[in-house]
Amino acid sequence: MPSATDEFPPVDFPTLGFLGIDWIEAHCVIPDGFRRGRRLILSGWQSWNVLNFYRVKPGAEGLGEWLMALDEMDDEDAAELEKPPSPFHNRTALTVRPQKSGKSPFIAAVICYEGMGPSLFDGWAEGGEVYRCEDHGCSCGWTYVYDEGEPMGMHWPTPLIQITATSEEQTGNIFDALRPMIQLGPLNRVALKVGEEFIRLPNQGRIDPVSASANSRLGQRVTFVAQDESGIYLLSNGMVKVAQTQSRGAAAMGGRVWQTTNAWDPSEDSTAQRTYEDRADDVFCDFTQPPKGLSYHNKADRAKIHRAVYKGSPWVNVDDIEGEAVALAKRDPQMAERFYGNRLVYANGSWLPDGRWEATKRDRRIEDGTSIVLGFDGSENNDFSAIRAETIDGFQFTPTYGPDNKPTIWDPRSFPNGSIDRVEVAAAVDELFTRYKVARFYCDPQDWRSEIGDWALAYGDKIVMEWATNRPAAMFASLSTFENDLISGRLTHDADPITETHVANARKKAVPGQKYILIKPADHQKIDAAMASALAHEAAVDAIKDGWAQKVSRRVLVLR
Repeated sequence: MPSATDEFPPVDFPTLGFLGIDWIEAHCVIPDGFRRGRRLILSGWQSWNVLNFYRVKPGAEGLGEWLMALDEMDDEDAAELEKPPSPFHNRTALTVRPQKSGKSPFIAAVICYEGMGPSLFDGWAEGGEVYRCEDHGCSCGWTYVYDEGEPMGMHWPTPLIQITATSEEQTGNIFDALRPMIQLGPLNRVALKVGEEFIRLPNQGRIDPVSASANSRLGQRVTFVAQDESGIYLLSNGMVKVAQTQSRGAAAMGGRVWQTTNAWDPSEDSTAQRTYEDRADDVFCDFTQPPKGLSYHNKADRAKIHRAVYKGSPWVNVDDIEGEAVALAKRDPQMAERFYGNRLVYANGSWLPDGRWEATKRDRRIEDGTSIVLGFDGSENNDFSAIRAETIDGFQFTPTYGPDNKPTIWDPRSFPNGSIDRVEVAAAVDELFTRYKVARFYCDPQDWRSEIGDWALAYGDKIVMEWATNRPAAMFASLSTFENDLISGRLTHDADPITETHVANARKKAVPGQKYILIKPADHQKIDAAMASALAHEAAVDAIKDGWAQKVSRRVLVLR
């Protein structure tokens, strides 16, 4: 079993992944190169991915128990039974690694486990139970002894696996690694047919390569989908729809999806970008990015970047990567930085210099009762709506509300009718005024003037105020103060992931008078949480001018 290191944290959750790692290393071989046919040993990041993808919910029901209940039912009752239980914590994984880091052979090994190994949860071990390959048609002699309380595994009855890419040729990245991985190792005795176009598995299972042109295969009830290079799944090439269709097909079977990709172009709104920015709780994301503040255009910094992102891939010679990166950079420097530096490269004109926002994040908890100011940037059904808060000493954070502690950032796509629920936003505002001592609340009035008026009546028009962001001179002054206070260290923040994305999206647009405002570079690249942050800081600056600091510190301590 892998041990905990800086790269590989301790495992504090139940997972079928330990069984999966051992099974893969006992059955899968290296598909090419000088060590072709030798035993495949997973690296640290690969093991960490497996452990998280096969993370099991505490108290989950094993599929074997569900099948036993199904067997005892007559056909009519069984037909109405709900779909199989979902014991795994994560329904999707997203692995973002640089070029040649080993994504394709790694996901090929996972496909082997999904198609021919015990990849389904089958209940909790009492300790001492044994999984034997010979009981499942494999004569390799491998066994695995479960510890007490460890998740146990079982096989899919009819696995249907799809390897997906933008073209048939692109599916070869994984499929061409998968075939020799099976043919040269113990799995050759298990797979029934390994062909150029598909692989036949026991129990009428199949592994098929699929692209946007394979309409007949889309919508099938798949058990596992490997979506290769999801960073180039776009609306324009039809692959966003393909990925969504496959996800629905997998969900219907209790199956799951694993995306692998290089870093994407943030201007393209790819499937990988959508998955990453949605930040769903049931999506595991492995996206190792290099330290901020290093320039990919500087040779010494570029070497540090390569060492950081290829750390878990010891088979990669970073000197070779340097040569390939330089050659590609001559034609497309941004692509080189994405492919080999594993960075999301934003276009020229970004609001903040690279690394500035990252350098000012702090780990801090704000207690109820703290005196704060708020900033609100609202929309109806296209952009986000967001509330950001700031303390008197310049710490910004995204508050939470409701029984589930949701962040006060609303994506209209998450609501059934595509419009933000104004009642829910109002409830969040009421909770913030109840939990904290709100000294000032600046709100952009566009689309929300009526609600802002209601809040001013409820909480005071000296506290709740309209602050229009469509005034170039006022907005420029506010943004300049924001930037200067970030540089000086007067302003820090909580590293909220959505706000980080919105700050990175924001672009400067020149306006008359040698000033600028902020705009979004494309419709899908939202900046609303960044605007709310600017409003919160403007509220803090004005509140301090009006004596906020003196009001907060006016206390008498009596000792007896």
